[in-house]
Amino acid sequence: MIPITEYAGRDVAVYGLGRTGLSAAKALAAGGARVHAWDDGDAARAKAEAEGVNVSDINKRDWQKFAALVLSPGIPYRFPQPHRLVRMAEMMNVPVVGDMELFARAVQALPEKGRPKIVGITGTNGKSTTTALIGHILREAGRDVRVGGNIGTGVLDMAALNANAIYVLELSSYQLDLVESLRCDVAVFLNISPDHLDRHGDMDGYVDAKKRIFANQRPRDVAIIGIDDAYSQAAAMGRQRPGDGQVVQISSEFGLARGVSAVDGHLYDSTGGQAIRVGDLVEAQALPGRHNHQNAAAAYAACHALGIAPSRIMAAIRSFPGLAHRMEMVGEVEGVRFVNDSKATNAQAAEQALKTWPKVHWIAGGVPKAEGIEPLTPWFDRVAGAYLIGESETAFAKTLKDQAPAMKCGTLEAATQAAYDAAKASGDPNPIVLLSPACASFDQFKDFEARGDAFRAIVQRLTAQVTPQKAAV
Repeated sequence: MIPITEYAGRDVAVYGLGRTGLSAAKALAAGGARVHAWDDGDAARAKAEAEGVNVSDINKRDWQKFAALVLSPGIPYRFPQPHRLVRMAEMMNVPVVGDMELFARAVQALPEKGRPKIVGITGTNGKSTTTALIGHILREAGRDVRVGGNIGTGVLDMAALNANAIYVLELSSYQLDLVESLRCDVAVFLNISPDHLDRHGDMDGYVDAKKRIFANQRPRDVAIIGIDDAYSQAAAMGRQRPGDGQVVQISSEFGLARGVSAVDGHLYDSTGGQAIRVGDLVEAQALPGRHNHQNAAAAYAACHALGIAPSRIMAAIRSFPGLAHRMEMVGEVEGVRFVNDSKATNAQAAEQALKTWPKVHWIAGGVPKAEGIEPLTPWFDRVAGAYLIGESETAFAKTLKDQAPAMKCGTLEAATQAAYDAAKASGDPNPIVLLSPACASFDQFKDFEARGDAFRAIVQRLTAQVTPQKAAV
């Protein structure tokens, strides 16, 4: 844990007792603050109390006594409208902060020589894979690295600050919205496409939140920016990008005269002005597809900026085991391979998976985003069959009509069975059943992890069913 001493001896309100809220409450209490933690959910409050957090109804407290309101990133801050407790805080001149800002201030309070390195990663898609890959490379290189933030361990649950450590942090737009002081020695800005617009007002608000990752960079810091979409290109070219970091461009679309490129499966480093072939990404089995090659280029650029030799970076890229629920191969049954891409909760993420294989038996559906799957129309010719689930199935069937075969299956289990039967009968030499829902999971599952775990369990049952049949023969 990283104790937060800034509010020692003062009263602090914490609202939202999920993973980040709980860790913030504990870190504040460890630093001497009088914590008043609240959540509207009975179960969340009960869990917090069981873990020793002081649960107190902040709706009934005197807000003039609060030194800050620590807001969980899932609570609306500005849009679609500020939460009523945010409005209360603003009326009473109580600062609103998030867990990442508490971390940033704790780092800022250290002397420069005692300050750890911070690598921040943001973007619409690829954040988690890139964060985990950077952490893996640094560990393989023998560095003291702590990985977390919006992935895995909450930032305040990490080990105490250490000058020799490197903190590799996935940063969501929600977290960045609540950040003022965070300075990233290396800031990675992967890509931007429409997402979470209800929480940021419009596309400009979303992009502005993402660009806050650069805000406090100094000239010796490094800003690694993908240039494969128009919004990221604008950030790379310096138009309205905050901070003074040195820009390193990355791409999986173009060969760059200066930057890091992943072209036709090969990784090139031209940051020194001359293109040097670093290695072949086809050897990185856990990173298939162009979008993962962009992730690899970003991770290479980040680790190179931290002084890791290219040969060591490439060796670690090859050995990266991948992440669960992100293009994860979860099994093979009678020649049919099953890929779990449950993390693909929007069309842009699902597009990356559809682009990876020439033909797939595609499982999609759930709680749809505003754009639905219409942005995927150019890739429907790669869909051998679509097996639709959840509340979006009727709308998705309508979008797919006359463009790709579609079957409304209702449940994930029915869809997986139907996709498997069709893939096995297809005659294709390497048939793929792909779960890449392009939707949130909340109609049928707690989260995308639960959806992916359910898919893996279904595949395991299919494997168990087939094995006895083979033994009997």
